[in-house]
Amino acid sequence: MLAVTDLTVHLGGRRILDALSMQAQAGAVTVILGPNGSGKTTLLRAATGDLRYAGSVRLGGVEIAGAPLWRLAAVRGVLEQATPVAFAFTVAEVVRFGLGAGLSAGRAEVARLALEEVGLADLAERPFHELSGGQQQRVHLARVRAQVWEPVSPEGPRWLFLDEPVASLDIAHQLAVMEVMRGFARAGGGVVAVMHDLNLSAMVADRIVLLAEGRVVAAGPPEAVIRDAPLSRAYGCPLRANRAPAAGPWILPQGAAAS
Repeated sequence: MLAVTDLTVHLGGRRILDALSMQAQAGAVTVILGPNGSGKTTLLRAATGDLRYAGSVRLGGVEIAGAPLWRLAAVRGVLEQATPVAFAFTVAEVVRFGLGAGLSAGRAEVARLALEEVGLADLAERPFHELSGGQQQRVHLARVRAQVWEPVSPEGPRWLFLDEPVASLDIAHQLAVMEVMRGFARAGGGVVAVMHDLNLSAMVADRIVLLAEGRVVAAGPPEAVIRDAPLSRAYGCPLRANRAPAAGPWILPQGAAAS
């Protein structure tokens, strides 16, 4: 389990997260939602050990702040919003960076399998910089997956931390990436993803944590969070959650108005 308790983060003299507490379970997809500037990426970076914080962040019972980097690399992979590649590596070489960082470095086939999972196996020998932005994002997802290829290790579940994993993708590839997330969770791993699209979040999430101004506005299953009052409060404009027969909640932007 990921257990965040009284998490407070200051950046540039500003308090970005304010005594925030949340949980995420292995075997489930937890989506972090909220408007721009609400602290979503800061929460993800603190939870993965990239930022100093006050409070507690424990992953599998281990406090992140005191954990060796090699131990963190063995149990969690992190996909950032943007990951520059400065040299002329091929797609396969970029994926193998993740393979070398994890515990499956001796299994050369994992890089190929990870590229197959994101639908890019046929581009393995292409220079990374020749790919579109969306393809590059999927290569980085394959790199992160290669790092934690087995969702569960003898020591326990592994984790994917994903910052806007579908932001630059068309709808078909958004759905494909969401299936990667769901598959990892179904196999026993944990997924924590920052997302913006309310409808896609309602589709993929087992649990949603809704933030505003560095605090949790609501947390729970999509049916409990994708509701008029918490959404309107978090986003600062009137929003109405709709519901189709035999489907989860969904949002029409035509129903929103700037306040």
